[in-house]
Amino acid sequence: MRSYPHKDVVETSGLFPYMQAFLEWTEVKGFSRDTARRRHAALRRFIVWCNERDIHAPHEVTKPILERYQRYLYYYRKSDGEPLTFGSQHVMLTPLKTFFKWLTRENHILYNPASELEIPPKPKHLPKTILPVDDIETIINQPDIETVAGIRDRAMLEMLYSSGVRRMELVKLTLYDVDARRGTLMIREGKYKKDRLIPIGERALAWVEKYRREARPSLVIGKDDGILFLSDQGRAFRRGAVGGRIKRYIRAAGFDIDGSCHLFRHAMATHMLENGADIRFIQAMLGHSDLSTTEIYTQVSIQKLREIHAATHPAKLIRQSHTDTE
Repeated sequence: MRSYPHKDVVETSGLFPYMQAFLEWTEVKGFSRDTARRRHAALRRFIVWCNERDIHAPHEVTKPILERYQRYLYYYRKSDGEPLTFGSQHVMLTPLKTFFKWLTRENHILYNPASELEIPPKPKHLPKTILPVDDIETIINQPDIETVAGIRDRAMLEMLYSSGVRRMELVKLTLYDVDARRGTLMIREGKYKKDRLIPIGERALAWVEKYRREARPSLVIGKDDGILFLSDQGRAFRRGAVGGRIKRYIRAAGFDIDGSCHLFRHAMATHMLENGADIRFIQAMLGHSDLSTTEIYTQVSIQKLREIHAATHPAKLIRQSHTDTE
């Protein structure tokens, strides 16, 4: 399996025009760029595999063919000898189900060979790192707030921790998405193109207001398009650039851990649960469409459970005797 199949190999296939039409439909229906990219990559891999087996038309793909491809992914070994994870297999197979459903609906094929294809569920991993409050505060205090860039970065860190926004949502925020009077933040077209209105804490709001007054005017270059957080070049941040800056502050705080912006999202959800927030409120904050996605944080919110266990379980290491109380 090649990660990036050669252009000519794919474009000579009879499946290629259908893939192009499907991807155009994906864009027209407003799916995110990431969704379109994943579908594109998965379909190109599948087309290369089909070409190697002289399969060149949609009607030639049957359920047994798809099951054979599924077995191929299962037994495939990467260059390091490791198999593909079930998460990777899920990412490669799910677009095929959507593709063949679209082919059937558009009457390009008479029946959907993928309708009964059983694919491994997407695994729900626990976050690798949940930073405690003190560590989060240490990181947040790293920027040099005597500089324009430092004030901006402090405001971004405060925003990430207070609201739990995703990196892609942070870079798209505009000046008008923050309502200081109501203490709210509007996330426009977040994941799955959904809007949500969420609260923002007073401390984060104060830093955002400080940034808007004291730092942002110095970052504006040319026409101001209203993006809230501007890079040193006066433009909206690229997602990778924000992640890189956050990572440097994490390293400066002395933490050698994976992750950047998402660490603050995990921390926010876990800390609020530990302090008694209802799981459905956390779901609304994070923008999860399915509660089961949010419930994973109940598995890592262990501090309160430990305290209850220590206070109520009868098998304590040291038991106070009746005579001790006399």
